[in-house]
Order: sequence, then structure tokens, then C-alpha cells
Amino acid sequence: MSTPKELLTVPQVMARLQLGRSAVYDLLRTRQLASLTLGRARRIPTHALSNFIRTRLDQEAA
Repeated sequence: MSTPKELLTVPQVMARLQLGRSAVYDLLRTRQLASLTLGRARRIPTHALSNFIRTRLDQEAA
């Protein structure tokens, strides 16, 4: 299981990707970015963010 340092909040993902809240939630809603829900809190594993970035880079290179 992920440790707290490996789970990011939506604002942390917003800062890392330099995107707005609605853009991040759109990525979560369309399952382009994996997340988990703990109660009412949405958390994004750091490996999911890395996978998302890697996939987007691969798509851009193709």
C-alpha cells in the first residue's frame, strides 16, 4: 500500500502539472489519471502521476 508521501492531493497534482482544478478533475473523471478515494478525499498515487506523464510523452513522440 502507498505511504502518505506517495499519495498526492488534487492541489499538489495541480501544482506539479501546472493545471487548474477542473482540468485535473477532468483527467480523473476520464480515468486518464488514476486515483483512489479515502472517505470523501481524492488521492493520486505518485506512480499514477508518473505513468500519466510517461504515457503523454509517448503519445507526443509518436
